[in-house]
Amino acid sequence: MRKLRLFITLFVILTISLFATKISIFHINDTHGHAWAFSEYHNPNIGGFAVIASIIDEERAKNPNVLFLHAGDINTGVPESDLLNALPDIFALNRMKLDAVAVGNHEFDKSRDVLMYQMSIAKFPFLSANIYKDGKPFFTPYIIKNVGGIKVAIFGLTTEETAILEPLFSKDLEFKNAVEVAKQLVPELRKKADIVIALTHLGMGQAYEGNYTTSEELAKEVNGIDIIIDGHSHTKLNEAKVINNTILIQAWEWGKIVGKLDLDVENGKIKEWSWTPIPVNLKIYKGKDENGNSMYEFVGKEYKPAEYVKVPLDYFAKIGSKKLDTVIGETKVLLDGERKHVRSGDTNLGHLITDAMMWKTGADIAFQNGGGIRASIKPGKITIRNILTVLPFGNTVYVMKMKGSEVIKVLEYAAKLPEGKGAWLHVGGLTFKSENGKVTEVMVNGKTLEMDKVYTVVTNNYMASGGDGYSMLAENKASGYDTGFVLADVVVEYIQKGLNGLIEKYDDTPRYIRK
Repeated sequence: MRKLRLFITLFVILTISLFATKISIFHINDTHGHAWAFSEYHNPNIGGFAVIASIIDEERAKNPNVLFLHAGDINTGVPESDLLNALPDIFALNRMKLDAVAVGNHEFDKSRDVLMYQMSIAKFPFLSANIYKDGKPFFTPYIIKNVGGIKVAIFGLTTEETAILEPLFSKDLEFKNAVEVAKQLVPELRKKADIVIALTHLGMGQAYEGNYTTSEELAKEVNGIDIIIDGHSHTKLNEAKVINNTILIQAWEWGKIVGKLDLDVENGKIKEWSWTPIPVNLKIYKGKDENGNSMYEFVGKEYKPAEYVKVPLDYFAKIGSKKLDTVIGETKVLLDGERKHVRSGDTNLGHLITDAMMWKTGADIAFQNGGGIRASIKPGKITIRNILTVLPFGNTVYVMKMKGSEVIKVLEYAAKLPEGKGAWLHVGGLTFKSENGKVTEVMVNGKTLEMDKVYTVVTNNYMASGGDGYSMLAENKASGYDTGFVLADVVVEYIQKGLNGLIEKYDDTPRYIRK
């Protein structure tokens, strides 16, 4: 009987191993330097790679068939990370055994040598099949992993919009149409693997004027992709999408959630699946107790950080923190850099930034893209850390000469932009109105814009190079020069000297009125 029971047990195990394999895929995207836990209003100590590591490790303890993927934009957003060129992030992801990352547009925020350095220290590949140089893929197009006997192909795709968003350090590269590349690649991968995953930095549901592929379009237009794990649009999903038999998922932003896709694979095919967005210590504010202390309730389970990730990240956080925490002033009001606000209208923080550029250079007009403003500054003491969080890209200040007829082209382009675009224009020194995409009025320092008059215009070097589609600025670039002043430093100096370190109120009267 004992031998019979043993035989039956072995037979059941063998049968399961032959016909059913459980695979769990964890994924994050758009972490933007948020390797450490951070706090938001009424939501303290959330996210962080050390906590995400604990979530993944919990599954690995039960099932060895685990993949961990990142859908792009490791870079830019937290000063401790930015100062060290994302070394802390990559070091932690190495320890967490990341399998691959898609190349995001923000991987081109800094010079090519920085990107090559990041790739050299990473123990995981940077994937993109549609970025070419000299007729060849510049990055690793795809990898094939053996996961519990199942061959899983993972290929990367990067938004074609990168050529517009990040022209400074990507102008020597060709960003091919993601759909066309996938149509050629997927049939090849289907022959080599059981499951095909597109790890993409394309974005969902975005209204583009240009021909930029979304992940929904990829799923609709390309047959044979089992799963699309996406990034770029910072989309918060409550459930997975299914388009053309393709599972489409994204994990919001900054590591606030980690997505978990569970697959039951039989005979090399997905038979059952489920997707869960796991909150990374997110909380619900429950008011204050009788002693005035804030009370919170966890959304889901509370996770402790994994020490093997937390300890080195704590060390990295100390590097340069003394300088970052230097107080430069104080604000009595919220300086609004909320993403949805700076990409759809004026804010007092946008005004402060453009005013700082004019103050430093004596320019008549200032232009700043909303996508370059990455955070708000809360009432209270202002530190260098705050300014670098708002302006993390290291952009320099660029001055040029433009006729009024050339300035109007900038405004006409901005007037046609849909709300939500990073190209949304913030201005200083002028006000303008538009109706149905047409500019109807422009005033410069209280006077009507003169078409033949030459104005001194100041912007950041990103826009001066045609970033965010401002090609008309790039056409005038030769008329001016890069001051070499780092924009963040200019804002620091403006607050310290131009505003005497105190902001009691800041102009929030709209400078751009759209109808």
